[in-house]
Amino acid sequence: MTDQRYAALLRGINLGARNRIAMPDLQRIVAACGGTEVQTHLQSGNAVFRAAHDAVDLERDIAARIKDESGLDIPVLIRSADELRAIHDDCPFTGKAVDPKRLHVTFCDAPPDPELIDGLSVPSSGKDRFAILGREVHLDCPDGYGRTKLQNAMWERKLGVVATTRNWNTVTALCELLDV
Repeated sequence: MTDQRYAALLRGINLGARNRIAMPDLQRIVAACGGTEVQTHLQSGNAVFRAAHDAVDLERDIAARIKDESGLDIPVLIRSADELRAIHDDCPFTGKAVDPKRLHVTFCDAPPDPELIDGLSVPSSGKDRFAILGREVHLDCPDGYGRTKLQNAMWERKLGVVATTRNWNTVTALCELLDV
């Protein structure tokens, strides 16, 4: 396999006092799993890097190394640069009339089962909208993510997936880091 650029998205780290991972440690862990040119973004478990490994292997290896070194069971979701760019470019809610501060993407570890999507019943959340495209749930939360009922845990429960959510600014920043 040839070198590819990837983004690693860790679920549920550095939220308050739990699941603490320093970004230099995350960089070292990704490098130990075969990543090169590793950069982190913010303190919430985002890393971009280059590797000659398959995304599934990288997810498994990074998660296993985190568990071995820290005892933390942290899901790791990987997207290639091309996948992340398509997620960004295909967002159904972007446009001049939409404030990017209200947009989020929930990244899932697998495409949701179509039967679960067809039977999906989500809590009424006023003006909030969502669209499931592939492995991602695109969210438009006009009153903010903190006020929506369409949060990460709900998607995991309703769709039977492991998921992690990023705001639009983070998705855009990761795309920019991957475009280097």
